[in-house]
Amino acid sequence: MFTAADFIPEKYTSTIENGNFEWSAPSNIALVKYWGKKDNQIPANPSVSFTLNNCKTITKLGFEKRDNQNSFSFDLLFEGKPKEDFKPKIQKFLERIEVYLPFLKDYHFTIDTQNTFPHSSGIASSASGMAALAMNFMSLEKVLNPEMTDEYFYQKASFLARLGSGSACRSVKGNVVVWGNQKNIEGSSDLFGVEFPHTIHENFRNYQDTILLVDKGEKQVSSTVGHDLMHNHPYAERRFAQAHENLDQLITIFENGNLDEFIKVVESEALTLHAMMMTSMPYFILMKPNTLQIINAIWKFRNETQIPVCFTLDAGANVHVLYPENVRDKILQFIQDELVVFCQNQQYICDEIGDGAIAL
Repeated sequence: MFTAADFIPEKYTSTIENGNFEWSAPSNIALVKYWGKKDNQIPANPSVSFTLNNCKTITKLGFEKRDNQNSFSFDLLFEGKPKEDFKPKIQKFLERIEVYLPFLKDYHFTIDTQNTFPHSSGIASSASGMAALAMNFMSLEKVLNPEMTDEYFYQKASFLARLGSGSACRSVKGNVVVWGNQKNIEGSSDLFGVEFPHTIHENFRNYQDTILLVDKGEKQVSSTVGHDLMHNHPYAERRFAQAHENLDQLITIFENGNLDEFIKVVESEALTLHAMMMTSMPYFILMKPNTLQIINAIWKFRNETQIPVCFTLDAGANVHVLYPENVRDKILQFIQDELVVFCQNQQYICDEIGDGAIAL
């Protein structure tokens, strides 16, 4: 069993004065949701996600050696302009990961980051952003420790990303990623995401995710606060058990390609996530009226056409419309005809399953 201590390095064998790296890392959409966490970003239940392809963060890391090593030193640029209000989050991230990357105070960093999706589109950028930053830091560590294996490189990148944003650990590698201990999934861990190790039916190849932007404003409740409300939640224990059961079901579904069963698990998970928010204390509702309009329209369309389209939701109002590639034209027509009216400024983003982080 891995422990966090396995990611604390020994002495480095190489040095580097300055340079830069650049990585892109995608967002991901959970099918089985993680909601609730323990200390040190450990999930209260396992989750599984599709890695996306188009919605991603591109981060360039410049670094140069410096003498004053009492504190972290970094500049943060978002789309080329200084972004002071992001800095506390990065500062906190560096404090959390310093024990695993002891070189962090030896350098001044310039972190230049941008997203391929519209800012404040209501798409979580913390997962893609923290994953991209973790990949850059690991590239630097690999120069300092050239013997590092690829497997260790990716596992540690996922481990570090998790300390920045829990779901970021699922944005590092693979089309379908599991995070959290699950007895039927070999190698699964609370510490990092792993590529789903079982067979995946061709029905799920190039699976499509069209993201309907219902509400692009700031969420009224942060995910961190939401997760904390699972402590002492009246339905928490049953919910955590349900996540394990649904993940077990998905192992079979991914193997046999049964889309009807896939739809049941995925939609139930999305609604359960929001049910947990509605039944916490304090309680809150992140869905908007238009979210419900879209859900009802999808149900009606699926019922009438028997086309296997379904929805999932993050901890927000936007709707992810999931469907196989072979019905893409019909679904995009349906979105244009019936759903776009419920999107803010009629905006939506077409995405599909992708492969994870890429060095640029």
